Amino acid sequence: MAEQAGRGKKAAASKADGKAKPGGRARTAARQPAVASNRAVASDRAVVSDRAVVGERAGRGGRAGAAGHETQPRLDVRKTYKLFIGGAFPRSESGRSYPVTGADGSVLAHAARASRKDARDAVVAARKAVSGWSGATAYNRGQVLYRVAELLQGREAQFTAEIVENEGLSQRDAERAVTEAIGRWVWYAGWPDKVAQVAGAANPVAGPYFNFSVPEPTGVVAVMAPASSLLGLVSVLAPVIATGNTAVVVASEPAPLPAITLTEVLATSDVPAGVVNVLTGYTAELAPVLAAHMDVNAIDLTGVAAGGLAELERLAAGNVKRVFAAEEDWSAPPSPARMLAFLEIKTVWHPVGV
Repeated sequence: MAEQAGRGKKAAASKADGKAKPGGRARTAARQPAVASNRAVASDRAVVSDRAVVGERAGRGGRAGAAGHETQPRLDVRKTYKLFIGGAFPRSESGRSYPVTGADGSVLAHAARASRKDARDAVVAARKAVSGWSGATAYNRGQVLYRVAELLQGREAQFTAEIVENEGLSQRDAERAVTEAIGRWVWYAGWPDKVAQVAGAANPVAGPYFNFSVPEPTGVVAVMAPASSLLGLVSVLAPVIATGNTAVVVASEPAPLPAITLTEVLATSDVPAGVVNVLTGYTAELAPVLAAHMDVNAIDLTGVAAGGLAELERLAAGNVKRVFAAEEDWSAPPSPARMLAFLEIKTVWHPVGV
């Protein structure tokens, strides 16, 4: 009996275990998501940790690279200063150059030394551009010149630095000179569509006719820029091209760097190729060539020393050039005088009622 009772208990226990197994499977299944979640968290932490290590190593490498860059600075990119003819930057035909020195005597750069052939090429380019520039509307010329002023202002810091180095001016004086130069360019940019009203006229005549005086550009003008590198150049160049002329400019001999930078401004502006041509070199060598050139219509001798004026005026008489050698100070406030000096007055007669 006892043995049978024991067997019954074992059978009951076995049945109880059989009933409990589904519940056990459920608990095991419930544990599996928790284990998977824990593994995912551990995996994410491992990835974050790996990324942190990689980032830290990259940061150390970047700092090491920056430190190495500071100890090994790059070489300066030296500019090769060229001429500006026909909208391009050619080297001098002769292959010559001359040293440009600062106020302390140190060599800042070597500028191209233009030859007589370069001067003749510049005149050819200027003559080619006369018809298009003079034929543009006065309002359009004013817009183009105003665009140049915008670009000048964008390079204000560069012009200031070049004037300080090349001319030896203080930072404050150089900034003032650049500001005045930009303002003067804007002043002349407002004149193209107003010159005809100032210089032109409807003349009363005794007869059944209309009589008009109309200002027209002279043509190609050779300009000898004064020693002041930027303000002086703007003072003699802007009035020439504002009225529809084209220009061949001999830049300041001792301080040509701002003039060269101005050519870069002109090349990237809306000024047509050939309207402004800039030569660097020796004024005493280039001025006689331009004064005697038969296809130059006028010459501005502002940048020529007093001792050389008489000979240049004699050479200019060969084709009856218009010569501007006024003793007025170019640094004085601008006036229409420089524009009117390079204009010719055309008189038109027209019958009334026709």
